[in-house]
Order: sequence, then C-alpha cells, then structure tokens
Amino acid sequence: MSQPTVARRIDALEHALRVTLFDRDTRGFHPTKEALRLTTTAEKVEASINAFTEEVEIALRASLLPIRITMPRTNFSSNFAAIISDFRALHPNVHFEFISTYDILDLMAGEADVAVRIARQIDDDRLICRKLTTVTSSLYASQGYADRNGLPTSETDLKGHSFVVYDRFASSTGVNEWLMERIDKSQIVSRCSEAEAMHAAVKSGIGIGIINTSIATDDGTLLQCIPPPEGTSASSWLLINPEAYRRPEVKAFSAFFAPRFQAIFKKLKATSVGSA
Repeated sequence: MSQPTVARRIDALEHALRVTLFDRDTRGFHPTKEALRLTTTAEKVEASINAFTEEVEIALRASLLPIRITMPRTNFSSNFAAIISDFRALHPNVHFEFISTYDILDLMAGEADVAVRIARQIDDDRLICRKLTTVTSSLYASQGYADRNGLPTSETDLKGHSFVVYDRFASSTGVNEWLMERIDKSQIVSRCSEAEAMHAAVKSGIGIGIINTSIATDDGTLLQCIPPPEGTSASSWLLINPEAYRRPEVKAFSAFFAPRFQAIFKKLKATSVGSA
C-alpha cells in the first residue's frame, strides 16, 4: 500500500477505537504504549478471522453438490477425460459423478443432472437441450475378415458376408434397422447388446458390424465397407435438468463442455474424411 493509504487507515482505526496508536514526527510513525499493549490481542483477532474464513471456504466446498453426468460407456473416452481435467483446472472445487449406462435415465426425476445422449430428436421440451454433433455409423470389418472374405462395396453386395448385429440395444442411428432389412438371418453370426461388445466382435474378425464413424476413426484399424447409409444419422445432445442448470457450476460446465466436445468431434471427422 502507498504511504497515504496506510496513514488514512491508521487515522480511521484510531478514530473508531478512540485510542492513539501512533505518534507522528518528522521521522515517521512510532507505536504508542497503548498500541504495543493491544498488539497481542489484535494478532489473536486476526488469527480468529483467518480461521473463520477458512472454515467458511470448507463449508462452501462441502455444500457444493457434484455434477452427475450420464452417458453411454463409449463416450467416457480419453477426450472426455481431457475436457473434465481442463474444467477442473479452472474450477477445482467442482466435483463429478459419472453414470455409465445405455439406459435412458430420467433427468426430470433427478436421476442425473446432465446427459449426453444420441437420438434422432429429443421429445421432452422441459429439458435444457443443446445439439452437439451429427452422429453417423456404418459397416466396418477387421483386416483379418477382409483378407479372408473381402469387403462389400455397396448395399447390393451384402450377400455371402457374415454380420454382427445389435440385439437389446437399439441402434440410435438407424443402421441396425437398415442392415436387418437387407440381410438374411442366416448371415448373422453374433448379436451384441452394447457398442463395446460390437466393437470387440468386429475387431475379432468374426463378421462385419455397425460402428460409429468417430469411434472407428479413433480405433484406426477397422476398414469401412460403405459410406454411412443415407437417412440413418442421428445427433448427440447435451441435456440438462432445468433445476440443476440453476446451479452456477452446472451452467459453467455446460458452456465449457459443448464447444470443446464439438471441436474434438470436428477433428475426428476431418481425420476420417482425410483418410478416406
């Protein structure tokens, strides 16, 4: 602080206490006997105030609810982890709970605060909804499968090939339904309920399967058979419970997450186009 500021604050303190704390002369300020006698008590007051402030900060951190995020397991990737890490570097007091499931949790019922969901459209207009990306899937095979059987090059070239299809998990992009309309049941060699199982089955070489194009690009070893079928794309959405959105940390996370998620997806898409 500048000398005039210190002088004004001393004057204000002396006026409030009605005690002279410093003698002034041409050589500066000198503590009076009263000031020396009060110093120990003043230091105790300062320590108490600092301790009180620290307890308030602890209480605030303890009362901060975690942001509960639900997504399919495939979305909990290293890219997602990097976004969370960057956000926590700016907001170290914000905590998260991650709910990994393909089930559609009821955000309005409080089963989660935030969801990243793949769907053609969102029917619940009560949710705060932001479109993130366009999601496409296509037919992919391993190099081993291609070496043994070749690859189909169009939708009319599917005969004679083996396929892995989805069972319980309905393909949100519509490729599973598209494929089932074009192949015979005898061509199905395996059924999967989740994307991770589909990915593993295709990589094993037992058949051609349905893989999200971004995941296939990130994998780097799978071979695309045909372009994503027309009319089978969906969108990824950031959905937020409106009550949770009133919390400053949830609103901050939404503003932080969406553009970074979109940038990562755009980069993966560019890589996919470039490799094609």
